[in-house]
Amino acid sequence: MALQISATNPEHPALLLELPWHLPLEEWPERYLVPLPRGISRHVVRYAHAGDEVIAVKELAERPALREYELLRDLDRLGIPSVDPLAVVTGRTDAEGTALEPVLITRHLRGSQPYRSMFETTMRPATMHRLMDALAVLLVRLHLAGFAWGDCSLSNTLFRRDAGAYAAYLVDAETGDLHPQLSTGQREYDLDLARVNISGELLDLEASGALHPSVDPIEFGMEICARYRGLWKELTRTSVYPAGKYHYIERRIRRLNDLGFDVAEMQIEHSSNGDTVTFVPKVVDAGHHQRQLLRLTGLDAEENQARRLLNDLESWMATQDDYAPGDPLAARPEVLAHRWVRDVFRPTVRAVPLELRGSMDAAEIYHELLEHRWYLSERAQQDIGLDTAVEDYITNILPKARETLQPTTAE
Repeated sequence: MALQISATNPEHPALLLELPWHLPLEEWPERYLVPLPRGISRHVVRYAHAGDEVIAVKELAERPALREYELLRDLDRLGIPSVDPLAVVTGRTDAEGTALEPVLITRHLRGSQPYRSMFETTMRPATMHRLMDALAVLLVRLHLAGFAWGDCSLSNTLFRRDAGAYAAYLVDAETGDLHPQLSTGQREYDLDLARVNISGELLDLEASGALHPSVDPIEFGMEICARYRGLWKELTRTSVYPAGKYHYIERRIRRLNDLGFDVAEMQIEHSSNGDTVTFVPKVVDAGHHQRQLLRLTGLDAEENQARRLLNDLESWMATQDDYAPGDPLAARPEVLAHRWVRDVFRPTVRAVPLELRGSMDAAEIYHELLEHRWYLSERAQQDIGLDTAVEDYITNILPKARETLQPTTAE
């Protein structure tokens, strides 16, 4: 069989052909590889250059490789945070003509970290709670989309900074399955697997001395269940309100927005006697603040980053002379938003030298600068301008943190 590359982007096959497909991944020369930390995997995984991109290459049998490739493409179409599938390479042989395993290729998720690299220094319990929050949100989003993961774990997840919190990305869809809708039993099975896997991974860290002494691996395994069920209930529960109290429905929708979700479809029914109204959010989509920020400014950010940037944008808009909500002669919000991007956001981010940014994207840099301005203002008991905060951040904060901000990735 001749070498075949099935790719999502016509630009990639030519670049991928330059890689040494005639060698097993374990034998690839160093000149092709990128020295990035990897998570635990049942397969051989390497990171390599493909032109200007960094890719993850995983060896596995042809059928599961093609299946995972298609599942990752489905998740991408559904807007689920997951690694980006690029290609499947089949028909590999060595110099003697012996068949080699096919490979699945995904794009390196810039700024992401596998959980084990995050535990290289002892992680505080508060940070671990944020990881559980991120993983619970990811699992809920998968289940809302009808995706049964089949192997939810810390090892199969990548984490990115998200304005003081974390965003979780699915990295291994090999055991997954997509359905029109999941039953309660399917969801509970996934959740139970997550509990067992997470507890086991934390017990392993405990045995190696990498776990904070106050962290109970079993309790943290249970925590993912509690956080998942609380979020799932809030997103899907049926509410019954007195007739005429329609603002209760609006309040429920705002609460879902605050959690980062939009109500894309809802069901509202009056009772037979007209005394009550039943409200059911039938379809909820994650990314409420992301979409709002993208619509106003064209900036693409994680959900918590978007929420923080929108808050700063609103505060800045209130200082503008032509800002007057409800006045037809005032500047439109989109006009003011693009002015903020041009005059505030971009100059502020560009003030941070590229060599000091590490793995942080522009939205995370801006969030860090806002946090630093708040800290300096609290210490000075007066407002410290953004320019002063940027100067102090570059001089006193970034040089110390440079090593921890280097780009990392994982399988």
